[in-house]
Amino acid sequence: MFHLAWPLTLKAVMLHGIVVIDGWLVSSLGEGAVAVLGLSASIAGLLIGLIVAFSNATQIRIAQAFGSADRVFLKSALLSGLTINIAVVLAGLCLLAAFAGPLIDGLAHDAEIAAGARSYLSIFAVVIVAEAVGHCLTGHFNGCGETRLPALSYIVAVPVNVTVSVVLIHGLFGAPALGVTGAAVGSAVASVLQVGFLAGLLLARDRALLRVGGWRNGSFAATLRRHFTFSLPIAATFGSATIAMSVCGLLYARLPVNDFAAMTIIMPWVQVVGTFGMCWAQAAGIYVGQMLGRSTPGEVLDAFLSVVWRSSFLASGLVALIYAGICLASPWIYPELHPDTRATLLSFLPILILLPFPKGSNAICGNTLRAGGETLYVMHVFVWSQWLFRVPATAAAVLWLDASVTVVFALVLAEELIKFTPFHARMRRGHWKTGRIED
Repeated sequence: MFHLAWPLTLKAVMLHGIVVIDGWLVSSLGEGAVAVLGLSASIAGLLIGLIVAFSNATQIRIAQAFGSADRVFLKSALLSGLTINIAVVLAGLCLLAAFAGPLIDGLAHDAEIAAGARSYLSIFAVVIVAEAVGHCLTGHFNGCGETRLPALSYIVAVPVNVTVSVVLIHGLFGAPALGVTGAAVGSAVASVLQVGFLAGLLLARDRALLRVGGWRNGSFAATLRRHFTFSLPIAATFGSATIAMSVCGLLYARLPVNDFAAMTIIMPWVQVVGTFGMCWAQAAGIYVGQMLGRSTPGEVLDAFLSVVWRSSFLASGLVALIYAGICLASPWIYPELHPDTRATLLSFLPILILLPFPKGSNAICGNTLRAGGETLYVMHVFVWSQWLFRVPATAAAVLWLDASVTVVFALVLAEELIKFTPFHARMRRGHWKTGRIED
């Protein structure tokens, strides 16, 4: 598990860390620049989330194919997932072109923030296209147990992102000072480099896979349709979570600028540090998928997950300690921010200490149930907890109740507590252990 999980964690930390790095780099420009980044990230996050959603479904499918040692199945899963990702991103970019402008104008605090968000998104579209390919290739390598290769791609790309962003944000070495837009250019350059690296690895290591004859379901059209049917509940789960997060992010934009800046800074940290628990759960899902592909007995699965669960509490404790360190060190990490913004960050501390434990346990349940074929149940737990509780509660707290930003942030923890009982009750029933590869 550790051999599989640590590269997933490293990759996820660097992926989410791009937003943290951008936030840290532009924080010296003031709360207005941070607000531009937060508004842009909320809108772009809708498309990135859908790409990640379908890629996670492809990853589970590839893990099943790898466990069964069926090369036709493996090729079918990879190319079907890639086709779906590209179709999703092209449709999404068309929708962004049509509706992002009016949405930005309606949510931005002033015309300067709106102009900055438009400029950022126009460049960030390159990142979205690159991620459509990159996440599918990442899902392929992860599903085959080669989690170190995607992590290596980020080790190559992240330093490039930081270097280009610093130069273009501040106009160093004679380059133009682009401000927040410079951070988008740095992300675009790094994303293209990362995708090229992964594609080169695939061709160098397994070029013969692309020449394997035949398709899993007889024809590419039938295979694509079956892959999409399998992926849709998983994609709906991740897509719902991302859309709910983006909607909440847009609601946060209605908070006072200092409070919105605090939320914009802390939410990427929640994602980055939380990957220690989330990737442990993702690794468990990959292994369960491979085990089910090999028809592993139920008692072996139970023994495996018992170890996984005990270890997850250690990961959650580590996450809580890091959260505490970030909050306590915020005056030194972000010295240019207003004192009220730093005080708000410190008020999040009790919530952040509790959050990792139910969130990590829920993640193990969700990944295991998906690998066992219970994708619809996982989808319902996520969708209803988000759209019947978190989103309306956030809207009420921000738009009508004028609640403090700390109360608004506490709704993240409340959502995890709501999901806890239905997830763990379903795991105890054990139906997921009968999951097998479907045609």
